Amino acid sequence: MTALLEVEDLHKVFRVPDGKRASHGLVAVDRLSFDVPAGGSLAIVGESGSGKTTTARIIAGLEAPSSGLIRIDGETRKPLPWARSERARYARQVQMVYQDPSTSLDPSQTIESSLDEVLRCHFGRNRAARNRRISELLDQCGLDDRHRRRRPRSLSGGERQRAAIARALAAAPRIVILDEAVSALDVSIQAQILNLLASLRSALGLSYVFISHDLGVVRQVSDECIVMLGGVAVETGRTDDVLTEPKADYTRQLLDAIPRPGWTPKPRTSPGHTAGSGQPGRG
Repeated sequence: MTALLEVEDLHKVFRVPDGKRASHGLVAVDRLSFDVPAGGSLAIVGESGSGKTTTARIIAGLEAPSSGLIRIDGETRKPLPWARSERARYARQVQMVYQDPSTSLDPSQTIESSLDEVLRCHFGRNRAARNRRISELLDQCGLDDRHRRRRPRSLSGGERQRAAIARALAAAPRIVILDEAVSALDVSIQAQILNLLASLRSALGLSYVFISHDLGVVRQVSDECIVMLGGVAVETGRTDDVLTEPKADYTRQLLDAIPRPGWTPKPRTSPGHTAGSGQPGRG
């Protein structure tokens, strides 16, 4: 299957001050490579500080890599900073949904205004066409016209996340990055949002990069899985294979930490792995 997203030898070092003048390099992502096919779903898993969110931000164009390449449909992405037109073009390819919907939803805007803003920015359709598209987006995400004129504060947590997903889809991206997109929701609402994401992927042919610390959630949404620690991929493979027959000690520790009936957490032992400067990368 042809890769839609290709990440090659991605490397990110942050400069961390040691004092008034000195600084050292903190390796957040260390020579990471992976592909995501059209319509595919990849999960990047790890605890806080593993480098997974830094990876997501680089793919989304919010952070510049220190080195490495990103290709979308065979075209190498230009280095940051981008001109406004280049940023808008990339936004029509890649969108991001965050753990906290307030990151993408303006509290002063109605949901209708939030979606209309994206449509005007990227497509310039007339008002009637935009109205039809807004209704379509709401319906696709499990909302309806009752939600159009409501502001985020008057929605439930699950409804806000549905609205944030609708806003991401308004740009008609091919790739959606989901950064802990269900971790702040109640378990029952998580299941609803995960089912929604699965149906959207099937209906629209979307490709997902799913960032999570929760291997239980990953099983439901991804075909392939990367387990990261200290900026390094310690295990990769088909999600079912990684979760049923993990090869890395760290992956086994993450699996052992999943709550079960009668569950008692096991003591955490160091996996004995460091990257770059010997300190964990940013999450």
